[in-house]
Amino acid sequence: MTEVRSPAYWHDACKHLINKDRVMKRLIPQFGEACLQTRGDAFATLARSVVGQQISVKAAQTVWNRFAALSAQMTPDHVLKLKIDDMRGAGLSARKVEYLVDLALHFERGALHVTQWAQMDDEAIIAELVAIRGIGRWTAEMFLIFHLMRPDVVPLDDVGLINGIRKCYFSGEAVSRSDVREVAQAWAPYRTVATWYIWRSLDPLPVEY
Repeated sequence: MTEVRSPAYWHDACKHLINKDRVMKRLIPQFGEACLQTRGDAFATLARSVVGQQISVKAAQTVWNRFAALSAQMTPDHVLKLKIDDMRGAGLSARKVEYLVDLALHFERGALHVTQWAQMDDEAIIAELVAIRGIGRWTAEMFLIFHLMRPDVVPLDDVGLINGIRKCYFSGEAVSRSDVREVAQAWAPYRTVATWYIWRSLDPLPVEY
């Protein structure tokens, strides 16, 4: 059983955001003690991110449950032993099967600096992860948020973040990337936390990876 952990900085971040931002002042109290959590499993977090690409949260959970049921453990070596037909049967596209295999190979071959990630800065980790097939900047940012729990990540291309900012700050009007960046700048150095609450404003159920 993987231990579930929450960020030590969460309480301080909430106090900071409530004092700095009128929307956060309204949003944060609505969700009580709920906060970001990590299961501490790097491979499973990345695999889950790949599975969830370009489909709804609900659909991603369904496919993930079927995929995870194929193996006793969600580890690189177990994934590499799976049959492609079985993975496709779980609801994965041919391309996502390729991505998951490539991800497992990177872990198996020691191509990633897993033990050094804690000391590496965000951009260095992103650069390492995007070298894996199927992992773009958004997926790498989800990893920084949901696995490493880095406090100041803002995924500018995230549809949920864009929609939430549009709804909470611009009365539903369309927003540009620069609008999103400007709003998020006021959240520093806790942009991860504010992003999490913006997601909650759209869907009270926390996303997990």
